[in-house]
Amino acid sequence: MQITETTNSGLKRELKVVIGAEELDNKLEARLADLKDKVQIKGFRPGKVPVTHLRKMYGRSVMAEVLQETVTESSRNALTERDERPAFEPEISLTEDKDEIDQIMDGKADLAYTMAFEILPEIELKDMSSYKFEKLVSEVDEKEHQRGIDQVLEGRVDYAAVEREAQDKDRVTIDFLGRIDGEAFDGGAAEDTPVILGQGQFIPGFEEGLMGSKAGDEKDVTTTFPEEYQVDTLAGKEAIFEVKVKEVAEPKTPELNDEFATSMGLENVEKFKEAVKEKLQEELDTVSKNRLKRELLDKLEESHQFELPEKLVSSEFDAIWGQLTTEMAQKNQSFENEGTTEEDERKKYENIAERRVRLGLIVSEIGSKNELKISDEEVQQALINKASQFPGQERQVLTFYQQNPQALAELRAPLFEEKVVDYILELAEISEKKVSIDELTKFDEEENEGEAKE
Repeated sequence: MQITETTNSGLKRELKVVIGAEELDNKLEARLADLKDKVQIKGFRPGKVPVTHLRKMYGRSVMAEVLQETVTESSRNALTERDERPAFEPEISLTEDKDEIDQIMDGKADLAYTMAFEILPEIELKDMSSYKFEKLVSEVDEKEHQRGIDQVLEGRVDYAAVEREAQDKDRVTIDFLGRIDGEAFDGGAAEDTPVILGQGQFIPGFEEGLMGSKAGDEKDVTTTFPEEYQVDTLAGKEAIFEVKVKEVAEPKTPELNDEFATSMGLENVEKFKEAVKEKLQEELDTVSKNRLKRELLDKLEESHQFELPEKLVSSEFDAIWGQLTTEMAQKNQSFENEGTTEEDERKKYENIAERRVRLGLIVSEIGSKNELKISDEEVQQALINKASQFPGQERQVLTFYQQNPQALAELRAPLFEEKVVDYILELAEISEKKVSIDELTKFDEEENEGEAKE
């Protein structure tokens, strides 16, 4: 095998690989010899078919297999021999000249092909012990504690039928039939549908139209579907809903007592309050950690500048852009409606793709240099946590991940990133600053907006 480097520019590499005709012929002979003991041909005893006869009958088809295996094996060996680290699977290009292909298939010409690829950049890691961060921390106060308790109670609310007009937060049970220009439309009818007034579960104007209604009322509610409604045929259309009110029920918040605490799996009210406070503190600690992590990633990106493999960036961009445009199509949105242009959004998401690739390479390098690994136990716990998000389908979720290496790799990636982040934070100098809950949660809201953009 002969290997010649034909391109070496930045991260781009191209190699020309030549496999001699004699080597290919030897491989063909070996395959035919092996085939001799397996095929049965009329007129020949098993294992006695001459190789020359096999060559006439199967030579070209076997040679095609030999060529495919040779390209796969030799391209892999070429990368290993040169100690290359390709960022993506190399692009293999063979001749398209039919006469030349025939010559190769007949064993009269060498096999020559090119392989083009980009290599991973060399990353000079900075001294991360010199990094300094300020960690914002906050503690659950009495006001936040009570808010948390109230939220749990409201989540366990029950409803009792009342003989009065419906008002905000009531549950109204209805039958309805919607019409546009006098014609019923798909999805515009239902029976025994509960509507919690004020939650905005239905299109604008619908819940407002039920305010003041009583059980037994029949009324028409006129409303208009939003311009960006996900069903194109309904978007922007005015609809009239024929509604029959079957029940009005008011919310009944449970009393906070030992009986309620027991229903939540806790011994008494005090244990319940402690559990709520612990949960709220965990949430605040998570916000604090996420802020610190974001600062750290920003610092890594800022302090490590290097050329990025174009194909990695374009592949990341395609994935992000494809998801964005699909979601926009489903919601019947457009760039113009969002007050921007496709060109501006492309530039923004190209920057996001570059950031993701850069950080991915840096995190990978830090993990590799410091031998950070994800254990099987950590992966198994992550699988259990993922499966628990789908009650009743846990076994199917576990089976899906076990049978899909790519999905499992996507599950491991955030675990690995978190381990690298924790490793760096142990090296860095970190000071703490106490802030109010409002300050910390305001940051979290800003971060969520940033993550939506990234």
